[in-house]
Amino acid sequence: MDLFEYMHQQNQKKESPLAQRLRPTTLDEVVGQEHIIGKNKLLYRAIQADKIGSIILYGPPGTGKTTLAKVIANTTSGIFKQINATTSGKKDMEEVVKEAKENSGMYQKKTILFVDEIHRFNKAQQDYLLPFVEDGTLILIGATTENPYFEVNRALISRSNVFELKPLSKDNIKELIKRAVYDKEKGMGSFDAEIAEDALEFLADMAQGDARTALNAVELGVLTTPKENGKITITLEVAQECIQKRALRYDKNGDNHYDTISAFIKSMRGSDPDATVFYLARMLHAGESVTFIARRIMICASEDVGLADPNAITVAVSCAQAVERVGMPEARILLAQAAIYVACAPKSNASYLAINEALDLVQKEQTGEVPNHLKVASYEGAKELGHEGYQYAHDFNNHYVEQQYLPDAVQGIQFFRPTKQGYESTIQEYLEKIKQD
Repeated sequence: MDLFEYMHQQNQKKESPLAQRLRPTTLDEVVGQEHIIGKNKLLYRAIQADKIGSIILYGPPGTGKTTLAKVIANTTSGIFKQINATTSGKKDMEEVVKEAKENSGMYQKKTILFVDEIHRFNKAQQDYLLPFVEDGTLILIGATTENPYFEVNRALISRSNVFELKPLSKDNIKELIKRAVYDKEKGMGSFDAEIAEDALEFLADMAQGDARTALNAVELGVLTTPKENGKITITLEVAQECIQKRALRYDKNGDNHYDTISAFIKSMRGSDPDATVFYLARMLHAGESVTFIARRIMICASEDVGLADPNAITVAVSCAQAVERVGMPEARILLAQAAIYVACAPKSNASYLAINEALDLVQKEQTGEVPNHLKVASYEGAKELGHEGYQYAHDFNNHYVEQQYLPDAVQGIQFFRPTKQGYESTIQEYLEKIKQD
């Protein structure tokens, strides 16, 4: 390291953002993620023993993926290399591989490659790393905010351990905020700052598990608040100004997209209109496509309500057509009406189960031919083929006549089993009645 590089590093310690300065260097300094780096957990033991294998770190922003990689860098005896998939390409990887081979051959040193935002690499770029991960030339640490099972090549996944980092708890965030305000070496302690208890609670809540959000707000508050009586005090009002508003963690192409729509559907299915409209609001606030939301409401109306309320699908389809004509912001009202209707409707998945069971049977078994009396009999020669004997239902009492409709091989199987929910109870009563009279 030359003098200029040394001075650059010393300046960075003072001038880099608070979140960067507070980044832990040892496992004991890490806050949260006890489920993967708690004492006696697999990853904790592997880092402590310097026996780390290839891993994928997956979680929302601000949960410590890069931090954990840096801790590994500080504890490993190997050579640590870092690239970012948004700015690096194959040439950068080739250079790392070349150095890794030299380090292994000349110094018997392993090379750990940390790839931040690994999901940004395309398939070919990810495939390039595969043979070097497989033969041990590289130990890969990939970090991603996207579900790796969707975004990372299966071959890399199969050769790595996937660890999911959870959003930090409110207590975790409070601990980091206190460290930021009062730590004189890495934090803002030299500014003689303090934080009010209600401001601490507010920031910890507003951060929604994202440490970086909380630390950025603390730094802004300390740097912009004038001293009173020799002290900088971060009050609730200051905290509100610094964090502005709660940012939703929602990526229309990412994992939060699937989680939120899943919660939306399950809330409708679970007959909870309040949760339904809450998740609808989250999606709309994040800019989700109104046509996508409308399609999910239509599916739920049929899959989870079905014939318990046949009007649900009518409401859902009308909504889907209307939102395309109206657009936002008024479309929010139409979507809310349809979603709340489906949430409040009686529930039955009898139609869903019926078609799935029928499809499963058709795909797996020989189900036989259509009974002769149901086959087309309107052409010359049909009678000679035995296409006769069909009884016209409207000629009989209750417009019903008992005759065989299913093929012989599946005769007697019941696919549709009406429930006692909503209109399906009426359907069940009707079917029983026409057969008895």
